[in-house]
Amino acid sequence: MRTIDLRGHELSRAELLRLVPRAAVDTTAAVDRVRPLVDAVRDRGEEALREQARDFDRVEGHGLRVPEQRVASSLETCPPEVRAALELLITRLRRASAAQVPLEQMTRLADGATIRQRWQPVTRVGLYAPGGKAAYPSSVLMNAIAAQAAGVESLALASPAQPDNGGAPHEAVLWAAALAGVSEVYAIGGAGAIAAFAHGVPSLGLDPVDVVTGPGNVFVAAAKRAVAGLVGIDSEAGTTEILVIADDTANPAFVAADLISQAEHDESAASVLVTDSLDLAERVRAEIIARAPHTRHAERVREALSGPQSAIILVDDLTVAARVSNAYGPEHLEIQTCDDEGVLALIDDAGAVFVGGFTPVSLGDYLAGSNHVLPTGGTARFAAGLGAHTFLRPQQIISYDRSALSSVHAPLLALAQTEGLPAHGEAVSARFESVAETQVGSE
Repeated sequence: MRTIDLRGHELSRAELLRLVPRAAVDTTAAVDRVRPLVDAVRDRGEEALREQARDFDRVEGHGLRVPEQRVASSLETCPPEVRAALELLITRLRRASAAQVPLEQMTRLADGATIRQRWQPVTRVGLYAPGGKAAYPSSVLMNAIAAQAAGVESLALASPAQPDNGGAPHEAVLWAAALAGVSEVYAIGGAGAIAAFAHGVPSLGLDPVDVVTGPGNVFVAAAKRAVAGLVGIDSEAGTTEILVIADDTANPAFVAADLISQAEHDESAASVLVTDSLDLAERVRAEIIARAPHTRHAERVREALSGPQSAIILVDDLTVAARVSNAYGPEHLEIQTCDDEGVLALIDDAGAVFVGGFTPVSLGDYLAGSNHVLPTGGTARFAAGLGAHTFLRPQQIISYDRSALSSVHAPLLALAQTEGLPAHGEAVSARFESVAETQVGSE
């Protein structure tokens, strides 16, 4: 891992934004490549999806819609210990997701004048589960359970066809779908799946959705950008990233293991350590050198940790460390210091924060109860992770009686006249005209 030494420098936020390491992922360029794929699905539906399955997934002649019985029967192949772990994840996710649903609020502005705030779920959601370097049943559950907690009535799931599973999605994806009660499943991957959700595919019985969610590669992110506006999207999720703020009290083995854990996702994964201790930095580096060659995806980890997106950043103190983290806006932030809560108080921008040496990011990936679909690429500075709120829309319900409307009649007329929209005021005045005047006006 390369070292970025910021000690002795007073840097502005703008300078920090330029200096923090980033993965070289260009979603804008990818949009130009996926737009023809999206348009082909819009125009030619199932035919285009089959062509894309042949070209990208190396699968032909398979059923694009997975029979409900096939989804349910997949559980017969699920090892008991895996099923127990998935069921535990579901239980924890349901509890944590339910806490994200706001209660209806009533505001009484005056007698007879109320505004009710309610949160309405969207009607139909398309969930995407990747199927490239690994299968992610946990991601299926993160999306499905959050949507169900919000009250979404119709869920559809898409995941790439697997040549070694008879053209069905990965078996672990089917396990998760069955356990979550998602029976509408499609063996469709990549940009084509996003396009199918957005435009619908009548020959498959796939109706268009209102919102598309779920992680994926840069082409999935680009496809989401291409259909945004036609449907809602959760985010343009990129490669995973972890930033660890640690001082000399941190366990270097813990820090190294956590940096390696995220690096195994992808060669472009970002692992960043920010510390005010040169000694800890060197001890973590030594731990990585000792541990990384022995993990299953050693080559992938080596490339990720040696890439420009990963680094050890040296700072003067933990206050500066927090400023660096806020500029980076990490998907996953770990705090392992002598004053974890003090550092946490300085943090504004992060997808999810893991506090203390015994709260690794991998806990959040699986069984913490939090959602692991989080903003990447610095978007945590303005975006939130997936949750029940992703599928909810706030609606204001306004109710005024005659007396309450009368009390604001005059000031409303003044505003309408000022804005040159007198009919706005007249719509209110009409409610206070005499019956005779109203009848004359209607003749």
